[in-house]
Amino acid sequence: MFDFLKNGAFIAIIAHGLIGISLVWDKVLLKRPGTKNLFSYIFWLGAISIFGLLLIPFGYKTPSVTVVSIAFLAGVLDLVGSFFYYAALKRGEASETLAVMGGFSPVATVAIGFALLSQQMTASELMGFALMTGGGFFMFFSEKLPLKKLLPPVLLACGLMGLVNVMEKVVYNQTNFVSGYVWFTIGTFIGSVSLLIVPSWRHQILAESGQDEPRNRFWYFVNRFTAGVGSFLVFFAISRTNPAIVDSISGVRYAIIFIGALLLTKFRPQWLSEDFSGWQLLTKFIGTALVVAGLVLVGLSGHHQIGGAGPAGLILPPCLTRRVLRMH
Repeated sequence: MFDFLKNGAFIAIIAHGLIGISLVWDKVLLKRPGTKNLFSYIFWLGAISIFGLLLIPFGYKTPSVTVVSIAFLAGVLDLVGSFFYYAALKRGEASETLAVMGGFSPVATVAIGFALLSQQMTASELMGFALMTGGGFFMFFSEKLPLKKLLPPVLLACGLMGLVNVMEKVVYNQTNFVSGYVWFTIGTFIGSVSLLIVPSWRHQILAESGQDEPRNRFWYFVNRFTAGVGSFLVFFAISRTNPAIVDSISGVRYAIIFIGALLLTKFRPQWLSEDFSGWQLLTKFIGTALVVAGLVLVGLSGHHQIGGAGPAGLILPPCLTRRVLRMH
């Protein structure tokens, strides 16, 4: 009855929806996109990931050294990718940056996936991916963006996050979700703690953490928890289906940002006010319609899940392949 709860595309929709809500929440509750001090934001984003260790009692089995290394490195790279992502948010509006990411990020993921994953998308999944990515690009081209400012950090973020998604899929093909995710969060946590090594970064992190009022700080961490749950579900979705599909569904984030900003501008302009011209409304609705059409196609092909332990979905150099085969 509840098989849809195991569908990777459905999980990804919930995940990206939560992340989209958290971005709106940042803008409204904290009067900023959560990135006034970039090092502080990234530090706490990574530090909170340590709660991933709570999953250990629920099926953790120590993977091979190779799998542990890939998962750990993916966690570190995810933090670096997040740094460039939020650096782009600092340079432009959240909606603008999400529009750019909605177009480029899935392309980066599918390109890297073709190189590293032997099992690819089905025809219907590929068509759904094209529609969702097209929706992201359509929303991207509807904006007048400061490309010289936004493209460098966005392209770095897209490339790194695409690589992380594929690396995590490689991990989940060799071990169960809990085991892979635990080492991913350890990598993210160690990466965040390493930020404290540099004195200037440590000063920024500690200074920013003590500036907000207690009420703001409480909602800040509630929102970080919401974003953390969304991030967790993203990687759980990757363990269930093709990472390119999960990444292409990130257009849901942009749709939520757009709808949330529109509703707040109309009903709560004292919280958030943005300019929505007739042309902008039209292009956003068309882009959202493309994303929804893609989601329907992917949902209809949800029986095709790429997951589970085993080397079939992974292409490795011969020396690593021999190690993996000895595991089974």
